[in-house]
Amino acid sequence: MRLHERDWAVRAIQTAVHADRGSVVLLTGEAGIGKTSVVREVVGRLGPSVRILRGACDDMLAPPPLQPLRDAVRGSDGPLARALADHRDLYEPVIQEFAGSKPTVLVIEDVHWADDATLDLLRYLARRVDQLRLVVVLTFRDDEIDARHPLRLLLGALSDVTVHRLALPALSEDAVRSMAAEAGWDSDELYRLTNGNPFFVTEALAGPADAVPATVVDATLARLHTLDHDSISAVELLSVIPRPLGLGYAEILMAGHSEAITRAELRGILEARDGTVAFRHELARRAIEQALPAIQRRALNKRIVELILDYGHERLLYPLVHHAVRAGDVDTVVEYAPRAARDATAAGSHRQALAQYEAVIPYVDRLPAAEQAEVLAGFAWELHIAHRFPEAVARCAEAVKLFEHLGEVVPLTEALLQQSRHCYLAGATDAALAAVDRAFKVAKGNDEVWPAAVACRGMMLVLTGSPEQAAPDLAQAHALAVATGRTDIAALCLNYIGLAWCDLGKPGGLENLRISIDAALATGDHEAVARGYTNLVEMLYRARRWDELAETIAAGLEFTQERGFGSHTYNLETHRALLLMRRGDLAGAEQHLRWLIDTVDEPGMLSVLSASSLGRVLARRGDPEARSLLADAWQRAQAQRSVLGLAYAATSYAEWAWLNARPEISDRIRLSLGGHTLDEPAFRELARYLSLADVCWRGGCLEEGLDAWEDTPYERALVLALSMSREATLEGLQILLELGAAPAAGMLRRRLKELGMQRIPRGAQARSRKNPAGLTDRQVDVLMLLMDGMTNAEIAEKLVVSVRTVDHHVSAILSRLNARTRRQAAAIARDLDLQLTG
Repeated sequence: MRLHERDWAVRAIQTAVHADRGSVVLLTGEAGIGKTSVVREVVGRLGPSVRILRGACDDMLAPPPLQPLRDAVRGSDGPLARALADHRDLYEPVIQEFAGSKPTVLVIEDVHWADDATLDLLRYLARRVDQLRLVVVLTFRDDEIDARHPLRLLLGALSDVTVHRLALPALSEDAVRSMAAEAGWDSDELYRLTNGNPFFVTEALAGPADAVPATVVDATLARLHTLDHDSISAVELLSVIPRPLGLGYAEILMAGHSEAITRAELRGILEARDGTVAFRHELARRAIEQALPAIQRRALNKRIVELILDYGHERLLYPLVHHAVRAGDVDTVVEYAPRAARDATAAGSHRQALAQYEAVIPYVDRLPAAEQAEVLAGFAWELHIAHRFPEAVARCAEAVKLFEHLGEVVPLTEALLQQSRHCYLAGATDAALAAVDRAFKVAKGNDEVWPAAVACRGMMLVLTGSPEQAAPDLAQAHALAVATGRTDIAALCLNYIGLAWCDLGKPGGLENLRISIDAALATGDHEAVARGYTNLVEMLYRARRWDELAETIAAGLEFTQERGFGSHTYNLETHRALLLMRRGDLAGAEQHLRWLIDTVDEPGMLSVLSASSLGRVLARRGDPEARSLLADAWQRAQAQRSVLGLAYAATSYAEWAWLNARPEISDRIRLSLGGHTLDEPAFRELARYLSLADVCWRGGCLEEGLDAWEDTPYERALVLALSMSREATLEGLQILLELGAAPAAGMLRRRLKELGMQRIPRGAQARSRKNPAGLTDRQVDVLMLLMDGMTNAEIAEKLVVSVRTVDHHVSAILSRLNARTRRQAAAIARDLDLQLTG
C-alpha cells in the first residue's frame, strides 16, 4: 500500500541530507502514525552517494547499553565500531565516525526507549552535528514523553544546532477514503473508528471485510486469525520477543516449521530484514502478546530463556534477564541479573542497571554473602545516581554489615566511603563523617585503599568547614595517589586542595581547581572532571567573577549532561539561575529554578541550594512564598552543616529579613552559624547583608567592601541608596523598578521621602511589558541606542546615567535575548520585532 500524506516529511529529510550543514531531524507522532514508513521511504529514495546507518531501541526491561548504535555500525570497521568492540571511551570515536566528506544519515528509531548510555552519546553527537556532514534522524512518540523523561535532556541540548521538527498528523478523511477505495471498503465508519491512524487503518483493511474492528488490538488479532494454526503459534511465540530475532535462532525455535514464519510474513504480520525476523510494527507485537493468557506468556518466555542458555547467553545477557523475569525464572535472574547490572553501570546506562538490580534484590539472600554485599553496594550506587538517597543509604548499610562480617579490608573500606557519600548527599552529614572516619581507621596500613580513605576524609573536612585540618590529609593523599597511579584520587585531591585554599583565602585556589579539571580530562576520570566543574563554579560565584562563571557553567553543563552526572548537573543549573538573578533577570531566574525543582524528585542536600536560591529570588520580587522556603532551607542547612548550604541559606534568609524588617531573624542567623565566623570567605556576603541591616535598624556602621556590589544591578542600586544623594538614590530606585524588585524599591521610596522628595516614581510604565523579550523600558532605551552603534559611554551620556549602570543594562539585555554579542542582540531584536518606539 502506497504512502499517503507523508511526502512532505520525506522531502524535508531529503532536503536536510543535501544541505551544507549537519542537522537533527525529530520525527514524532503517536504509535502507528507512520514514522518508520517515512524512514523507509527516505532510505529508498536516497542514492548510493549517501551513507545510511540505522538502529532502533527496544521496549525491554533493561535494553543492552548502546545497542542501537551497535546495530547501526554493525559490519563496519570504523572508529565507532572499533571503540564499541574494545569498550573504550566513545566520545572522540563517534565524531571521527562521521567526520568524513560523504553525507551520512544516522537513524535511531523509538528513541523514547533508549538506554542512558545511548542518550548520552547521542546528546554529545547532536551538539556537534553542525560541524559534520551528518543528519541524525530520531523518531519517538512525543505523547509518551513527560517533563521528566530522560529524552528531555537530549532535546534540551539542541538549542544551538539546526533542528527539523516533523510532527506527523493523523491521515485526513480523504486519505482514508482513498485507502478504503483501493481495498473495496466503505470509508465512513473506518475513519470514525481509526481517527486516521495509518497503522490502525492498514490493520483493519488487512482483516476480514465483514466488519470494521473497534480497536487496533481487534484489528491486529483479526489479521492474525486469518493464518493457519501453526503460523498463529509461531507468531504468538515471537510476540514475547521485543527486538528482532536472528533467523538462525528463529529456525531453532520453530523446530523445523520455519515455513510458518514465511506465511506470517506474506500476510504482512512479520517481516524479514537484515538477517532477522520481527513484527512489522511494535503495536502488533504488543497486541498479540497482551492477548495471550498469563500462563502461556510465562511458558513462551521460558522457551526463550532455554534457547539463550543453550546457544548464546554471553552475547544475549540482557534479553536473557528480560525473559527470565517474564518467565518467573528466579534461578536465572539470580545468576545473570547482577552481571547485567554491573555491565550497564560500567557503560553508563544507570536506569538500566537499576532495573537489573531491582530484578534480583527480592532474591538476593540466595547469593553467597560476598556476592550479596557486592549486589547491595551496586544497588545502592545506582539508587544514589537516581537521587533515591534514603534508599541508597539503607542498602549500602546492609552491604557494610556483610563486608564487616566477611572481614575483608578493601571492600569494607570502599563500602564505607560509598556510604559516606550517600549520607552526605542525603543530608545526613554526621553519619557521613562517621562513615569516613571508620573507613580511615579500617584502611590504615592497606596500600590499596589508604589513599582513597585519606582523600575522602580530607574532602569531608573541607565540605563541613575545616579546610585547615583537611589540607595535610589532601596533600598526603595526593602524593600517595600519584605514587600508586590512582589518577582519579590525585585529581580529587587537587580539586579539594583548591577548595580548601579558597576557603582559607589563600592565593592559587581557583588555579588548583582549573588544574584538577585539566588533569582529570587528560586521564579520562570523568567524575573528577564533573566534581571539578561544580566546585570551580561555586568558587567563581563566591568571587563574583561573572563572565568566567558563565563560561564555566556552560562547559560544566555540557560535560555533566552528556555523561549523566545528575547531582553535578543539578548544582550547575542552580548556579545558572543564580547568575541570571545577579545579572538582573529575576523572572528568568525564578522560572529556571521552578523548572529545576519540579523536574528532580529527590535532590537530597542540594535542595538547600535550589530552595534557598528560589527563596532569594522571590524575596527580591516580593513574593510571600519566600518566607517559608527560606525558613525551611535555613533549618535544613543547619542540620546538614555543609559550608555551602549554610552560606547560601543564611545569606538568602538574611536578605529576606532585611527586606521585611525582621531584625530578630538576622540576630538568630548571626548566632547560629555552627562555629563559622563572618570573616570567612564563604560568609562575607552574609556579613554585608547583616551590616546593611544594622545600618537600617540600629544606625550601625557599614561593613567594608560594599563597593564589591557595584558589579550587579540589584546590589549597585542598594549602594546608590546608601548615599545621602537624592539623585543617586533616585537612580537606584529606577534600577530596582526595572528589575521588578518591589520590596527594595519600597525601601528606597521611603528614603527619598526622608530626603524631602515629593514626586517619586511608582514603577515601570505599561509600555515596558509589551515586548516579547520582557525588557524593561530602560533596557529598551539602551537597546535602541545599542542598535545605533553607540558605545556604553555614549549611551550613558545620552541617558544621563553612569557607565556602570549601562554596563548592567547591556548585560541584562544579552541575558534576556540569549545573545553573546551586542551585534547579535541587535539582530535578535529586529527578528523579534521588539517595540522599540513609542
